[in-house]
Amino acid sequence: MFKSANVTVMVTDLKKAVKYYVETLGLKLQHEMDGHFAQVEAPGLMIGLLHLAGEHGSQPETSGSMSIGFEVEDLESAIETLKSRGVEFHDYVEGKAAQVVHFSDTEGNILYLVCNR
Repeated sequence: MFKSANVTVMVTDLKKAVKYYVETLGLKLQHEMDGHFAQVEAPGLMIGLLHLAGEHGSQPETSGSMSIGFEVEDLESAIETLKSRGVEFHDYVEGKAAQVVHFSDTEGNILYLVCNR
């Protein structure tokens, strides 16, 4: 069912975060979009850096400031499979590049499924 996974870290200063992950940690910058999102590559893991505050994202430096995403080929099938296992979904976001649906683990950490177009 899952194709890959990534971690998204909420940040207050995207430029500073990109510099740290790329220059300090030595990770490879894959892409950066609109000053709100960058993706860096670690061995076996993609890390998203997201500067998105307010009602649409978690606040940095608070509980829930990190989420884990799982890329799937068929979002509806994955949702139905997980629902049958007791997962409750919070929301569904349909963007230009991807569809995303959020849910929580047993500790309240935000997880999400993403299906790229």
